[in-house]
Amino acid sequence: MKSHPEKMPILRLAYISVFLLALIAVFTLWSQVGGQGHLDLVPWSIKLVLGCTAAYGITRAAAAAVGGEHGWNGQSVKWTGVVLAALLLCGLASLYAHNNLEDNGDEDAQDDANVSSLYDAPSGFDRALPLPRVISSRGSRRG
Repeated sequence: MKSHPEKMPILRLAYISVFLLALIAVFTLWSQVGGQGHLDLVPWSIKLVLGCTAAYGITRAAAAAVGGEHGWNGQSVKWTGVVLAALLLCGLASLYAHNNLEDNGDEDAQDDANVSSLYDAPSGFDRALPLPRVISSRGSRRG
């Protein structure tokens, strides 16, 4: 007599789906709130740990809500706190990238300002372009 493998519970498939959907949602939220440019500057290892932690916390909060007598129970509140802490760390990583890792191009802007200052008109002169002078057929100048 052959034993049939046990069927996979539908909840396991649901939790895998919740994790994958939460992973997409976490990175979408992070890029929209923190800015995609700043997210690109964060090292991949930090993105991996924080993104997976937040998605795992969302999945565990959903599992605790389903498994408990009430949706909001001690376990679901605890995992929601873990998710909020992970998202706070995501925001701090983006802030760190903004303040310390971003190349603002200040050096290039200063170099351009130094070069352009060599070609600027002396102070006191009007910086507007002069109007062309047109000589009419009568010999008088208009300006």
